[in-house]
Amino acid sequence: MAGQLKEVRNRIKSVQSTQQITKAMKMVSAAKLRRAQDAIVQMRPYAKKLQEMLSNIITNTEVEGGNKLSAERPVEKVLMIVITSDRGLAGAYNANVIKLTKHIIREKYSNQSGKGNVTIWSIGKKGYEHFAKNNFKVTDTYKDIFLNLKFEAVQQAAQAAVQAFQNKEFDAIEIVYSEFKNAATQRFVSERFLPIPKSENAGSTTKADFIFDPNKEELIAELMPKILNTQLFKAVLDANASEHGARMTAMDKASENANELLRSLKISYNRARQAAITTELTEIVSGAAALRG
Repeated sequence: MAGQLKEVRNRIKSVQSTQQITKAMKMVSAAKLRRAQDAIVQMRPYAKKLQEMLSNIITNTEVEGGNKLSAERPVEKVLMIVITSDRGLAGAYNANVIKLTKHIIREKYSNQSGKGNVTIWSIGKKGYEHFAKNNFKVTDTYKDIFLNLKFEAVQQAAQAAVQAFQNKEFDAIEIVYSEFKNAATQRFVSERFLPIPKSENAGSTTKADFIFDPNKEELIAELMPKILNTQLFKAVLDANASEHGARMTAMDKASENANELLRSLKISYNRARQAAITTELTEIVSGAAALRG
């Protein structure tokens, strides 16, 4: 009986220690989430407007430089830019990004994948580790971006992707990431990076009337790379906020589960203790009765 009590006490201490860790991680993620959420909320309208402007310009104008980045060609080689986190303990966050990537490859690029023509650039260590372990064609060049998240680092990745597309190393480039909604909700999405998608009203007979100063070739040549850099940076900021939200939610649930487990263990401990006391009392009474007899 004493051994059973000691075992339950040890389990209670172990769960309490784990709960302290999960509560601390929740608080850290909550603090990081506030900063990450502010960053993506401020960035999102700017990035959206830039993307709309780029799509409209590509749709309604004929520009040599623009055509290179918006030209549709037979898709033989594909690049997937997959954004995961560096660390785990974030619930199903990383698993869902990886699952969506595999689904897209399987459903959309199965022929290219069968020929070994699907390449993955992983931003975040978890994605890289998974795809490398499962024999995907994955590159680790940009996996450490989250160690020191800055626009310049993301810009390098975006510029490298643009250059690879222009050199016809890839015919299509997609970004797979988690779009931040709130701390408890993320939307796992894939969006086309290159070729630049045309505006949804491309079939309309109405043409936008743009006035360019300086000339449109110079202006678009300057704008295009910046807008694409912003598009990828927005996706990275979305993923960053989503990671902290997912981790905060996961740690909150873990702390609640620890409370339930502690409640159950304490009930078991009290029952075992009461049983031990009852046994001791019974032995004392029996001994006293034997002495009187």
